[in-house]
Amino acid sequence: MRSRWYLMAALPFLVLFLGVCSAGLTTSDNLESSSNFLADDIQEDNGSSNEGAASISGEEGNENDVAANHTDEVCDDPFDGTIPAFRTDGWETNFCLHNVPYDEIFSGGPPRDGIPPIDTPRFETVNSADTWIEDVEPVIILEVNDDVRAYPLQILIWHEIVNDEVDGLPVVVTFCPLCNTALVFARPTVNGELLTFGTSGNLRISDLVMWDRQTESWWQQFNGESIVGDLTGTRLEFLPSAIISWADFKIKHPDGQVLSIETGFPRSYGRNPYTGYDNINSYPFAYSGDLNDRLPPMARVLGILLEDGEGGAYSLDLLKENQVINDILGETSIAIFWKSGTASAVDSSTISDGRDVGTTGVFLPTVDDQVLTFTAIGDGTFEDQETGSVWDILGEAIAGPLAGTRLVSLPHHDTFWFAWAAFVADGSLTK
Repeated sequence: MRSRWYLMAALPFLVLFLGVCSAGLTTSDNLESSSNFLADDIQEDNGSSNEGAASISGEEGNENDVAANHTDEVCDDPFDGTIPAFRTDGWETNFCLHNVPYDEIFSGGPPRDGIPPIDTPRFETVNSADTWIEDVEPVIILEVNDDVRAYPLQILIWHEIVNDEVDGLPVVVTFCPLCNTALVFARPTVNGELLTFGTSGNLRISDLVMWDRQTESWWQQFNGESIVGDLTGTRLEFLPSAIISWADFKIKHPDGQVLSIETGFPRSYGRNPYTGYDNINSYPFAYSGDLNDRLPPMARVLGILLEDGEGGAYSLDLLKENQVINDILGETSIAIFWKSGTASAVDSSTISDGRDVGTTGVFLPTVDDQVLTFTAIGDGTFEDQETGSVWDILGEAIAGPLAGTRLVSLPHHDTFWFAWAAFVADGSLTK
């Protein structure tokens, strides 16, 4: 299905930049008011390949001091006589190095860090946060050893990036509203400096392009790969995380820490500046090129990308119908759980009023060399057929012979089909 691209992201991004949210402004309003930005068709190559990319880790105890690559690389004109659709003035980025075509990157509206990242996050207790977070609201849960934290999407939708340290591990917590991707990465050290990340103000395939302040390389949020600058081709290490409901978090982790609403920025937290975006009949912001027609572009999918490069997507409709999927992806056994009760962050003008898209969890189902097979009980819990143990949405056995056992969580994407199909073009689809 051939598409034409629009600079439709400019208006909502400017709303974020100014910190003003109009309850009456909907996605359809944005499309109509942005229609004058129609541009010529651009050929899309369905994203960059991760093949040959070097992974860099911020995990404590690992060798993570990585030297920036190719700092002596020079060229006469990195843009080959063309004018890029993004600003280059003020950047010290090595534009001679890149592994994606520059005509795929363009400005979303605000300047760099115009959507301000949170660099000094404050945290509060579950009891305190319960006064301003509704039970159905989505939060990103991150567990590093015994340090468990919740990052409410009502905050991340306005900031997109949080630079944090959890149990001594430097991390960057990210959320791209346009792709609905909430992903967490370890922050590495490069040339003796710990990387901190910000918003570049640019988009590629409708996805957030981050930048690091130490080398000014640009990074694709969807896959954690540096696409421009001295670190081009290197990838950040994914950390397992999930979007769950506030109700599930506070019940499971009453002593957990919650990113505070006291960010230092005046924003309409709890409001969604992308009203109506999560609609099966809508169109992705700022997308160019061909759309994969195996699903509607705005259909929700759960995507899994294994370390061996094997990728697979599962439709939300299938997950809602079955609640459990036992599968083998490549040569890896996986178990996928789904339960209801979590609102979409990019549907209604008030996040807590968003439609129920549920919570997903992806796990390795092997315990003591035995592969478990799960069925849904119907109350948001799951039973394995082998031992009769009962498991929750976070992969912990809460009753039965295996009570207290935790399954190994796998990083995954809760995202829209257009984005997954563009970045993981060769992946399988189960619908």
